Amino acid sequence: MSEKDTIAIQLVREALLQSCASGAATAEVLSKVGIDPALLDSDDARVPASQYARLWRLLARRGDDEFFGMDPRKLKSGSLEFLCRSAMAQPTLAAGLSTGLDFLSLMLERMPAQLLHQQSLAEIVLREDDPEPRRAFTYFTYWMIVHGVACWLAGRRIPILAIELRCPEPAFCDDYRVMFSENLRFGRPRTRMIFAAEVLDLPIKRSAEELRRFLAQAPANILVKYRDPESLASRIKQDLRQLPAEQWPETEAQAQQLCMSASTLRRRLAEEGQTYQGLKDSVRKELAITWLAEPAISFSEIATRLGFADASSFYKAFRKWSGSNPGHYRSLILSHYANDTAAGRARGIRP
Repeated sequence: MSEKDTIAIQLVREALLQSCASGAATAEVLSKVGIDPALLDSDDARVPASQYARLWRLLARRGDDEFFGMDPRKLKSGSLEFLCRSAMAQPTLAAGLSTGLDFLSLMLERMPAQLLHQQSLAEIVLREDDPEPRRAFTYFTYWMIVHGVACWLAGRRIPILAIELRCPEPAFCDDYRVMFSENLRFGRPRTRMIFAAEVLDLPIKRSAEELRRFLAQAPANILVKYRDPESLASRIKQDLRQLPAEQWPETEAQAQQLCMSASTLRRRLAEEGQTYQGLKDSVRKELAITWLAEPAISFSEIATRLGFADASSFYKAFRKWSGSNPGHYRSLILSHYANDTAAGRARGIRP
């Protein structure tokens, strides 16, 4: 995202696509929530997250559907509240997530989901029967609800290791990468979200008053509170991604590039809850996860690309980052991909 707490106009268009008639009806809805209808004609336009949240709530009330009319069954108004109440009554995040997914699977006809625990990794898998995938906005709206509620239940952001989607990559992905993860993969045999299983043991301790405040601010709080921050840290991570790891600057050189002192850089990152070394580790993890999905790239080559002395050092670092060893992560990704590709070919579906 190029601006703090804003949403790209492309997501406004997506929200209107199935839930509001075009023309005068669209202009009326946008004007009611404070969005200039003329912005729809500008690909570079952005709107405050608060306005997008008001649009969400207005469309939900008008259509009695909190899922923008994107499933044959309506996710009727009040569904988010019921989902939260049901999940927060559970003792752990694992139980809360399973309860919430069961509820959404009952409410939505085409998006049944299941929480799976694979040693040190966990995944939420959408078990779709339809050979045609949903559009990207549909999947990401689902993940926004599930991930946002999960983060609220846990009281912290739950890092996403990867999201795989059956649909083709849409023309616009920037906001999705900020909200969820840099590691988005399209055109996959199944749609799923992968994260470290250790978070499943987190206790749920939410009160009725906390739920009231959460719902009063939703979905704006989900859109901005639990996403990766748009900040100095985000800018530095973007710069690091453009360079080979062996060329990453030390703290003093990075500060000089940003026209500030090293002490100022450390202070500003500390204000965002970050460190420069932590940012480098974060980018290393993103790159490692991307390359682990490519079977032709050996662990030794990944270690070299990331600036590690040897594969053993990479193993230790990856386990620290993700709670899983790289071999287990690769086997989970590739075995599911191979199995699903074979099943897809049997049904005449191309991966």
